[in-house]
Amino acid sequence: MSTTVSVYTKKDFQSSQEVRWCPGCGDYAVLAAVQSVFPELGIPKERFVVVSGIGCSSRFPYYVDTYGFHSIHGRAPAIATGLKLARPELDVWIATGDGDALSIGGNHTIHMLRRNVGVKVLLFNNRIYGLTKGQYSPTSEPGTKAKSTPMGSIDRPFDPLALALGAGATFVARAVDVHQVQLKDVLRKAAAHRGSAFVEILQNCNIFNDGTWDALSSKETRDDTTLLLEHGKPLVFGKNKNKGIRLRGLDFEVVSLGNGISEADLVVHDAQHPSPAYSFLLARMASRPGFPTPLGVLREIDLPRYEDQVAAQIQAAIARKGRGSLEALLTAGESWTVS
Repeated sequence: MSTTVSVYTKKDFQSSQEVRWCPGCGDYAVLAAVQSVFPELGIPKERFVVVSGIGCSSRFPYYVDTYGFHSIHGRAPAIATGLKLARPELDVWIATGDGDALSIGGNHTIHMLRRNVGVKVLLFNNRIYGLTKGQYSPTSEPGTKAKSTPMGSIDRPFDPLALALGAGATFVARAVDVHQVQLKDVLRKAAAHRGSAFVEILQNCNIFNDGTWDALSSKETRDDTTLLLEHGKPLVFGKNKNKGIRLRGLDFEVVSLGNGISEADLVVHDAQHPSPAYSFLLARMASRPGFPTPLGVLREIDLPRYEDQVAAQIQAAIARKGRGSLEALLTAGESWTVS
């Protein structure tokens, strides 16, 4: 019997809950993008689940009219993994922040990615703890003066994408909250990926870390400070598309087109390269003076999903030993009756 998927609109994914983020927060832009993309995916609404931990971003499940969990600090990947194993047909998304995912939840995040669980991770990176009122986070820049670092942070920050690549993530991408066209494009590609999809969203906290991404979001500067990645196309950027990225030895360099240098000399983006070394260079590019910040999909490869492999093992065990009995399992071996 065939089933017909309803035609949805953005309104169908807007909940009745009052959105309680600070006015001007970048989370509003991310919410609007997600609510616009979900109706396009052709997935029955009852199959969507949004899981979160703790933080400003973790209010997300309240504001999207889907099933969801507002779980505990840093544990969204563990809960999402369990859900995907129990109900692999569900479309599971995680909304998390740089503190929730990379501090208390760092261990859960890396193991979910290395297993290639089929969930989509939206990591809101504002380089600060917003919900607890402005302490520095694992992605805060050195020298950040916050309530917990009045003399300036001396920590070296995590690069979320480099961390995801090191964990073996099969889909790694970056977007900016206010770049709606590019953000929605990344969300669509993440939704289509079968394994773990890790998306870093550079998001502004206008209360405790306002303007941390201004150079990337401002119309006046973003053409020269960002590099839009397109698979199969050379790495070109700049307001006049007159700059590019060339490989010199084992590293990248920024070059100006002209005077004997053409697009043929530039690196051609290959998100599907079997080695993560190229993607790692892209992830670390923004940490160097004079280099742009890559936006888009850095890496996208296909590997077996964790939940599919677990299901295959279960079916193989059933075929070999039969379906089994929970009662027999509980009473196997030594047991006691307490009266």
